[in-house]
Amino acid sequence: MFSIKQIEEAHSRVSTGADFPRYIAEIRNLGVTSFKFNVSDGKEIYYGENSYQAVSEPKYDPKIIQSDVNLPTFTKELIDHQQGKTDFPHFIKICAENGVNNWIVDLEKMVCTYFDSHGNKILQEPLG
Repeated sequence: MFSIKQIEEAHSRVSTGADFPRYIAEIRNLGVTSFKFNVSDGKEIYYGENSYQAVSEPKYDPKIIQSDVNLPTFTKELIDHQQGKTDFPHFIKICAENGVNNWIVDLEKMVCTYFDSHGNKILQEPLG
């Protein structure tokens, strides 16, 4: 199965949101079926077949996630990020400021779902 090291190597080639589709294809080829990203500290949980999991260490000091979701601002910033206008640290800052707690990428259904601090789905979008 895949390792966090392999995933981090693939992620090292991502500069902006425009690189995300290539990253998704690469980790999918490694056997990743889905993953969860926690905005508060950057910890990721990658899932594979037969209940396989690989968990990363937190990547940065904890961020405070706003309790109120600002969907219009988040959506605009998400589009900018996907178009390569912002880097990943900026995107994480925007997520926290606009109430996005985590997201789950399902590589079988090819969707990314964003959640608030209460576990409520706030946005779902197709990948690719």
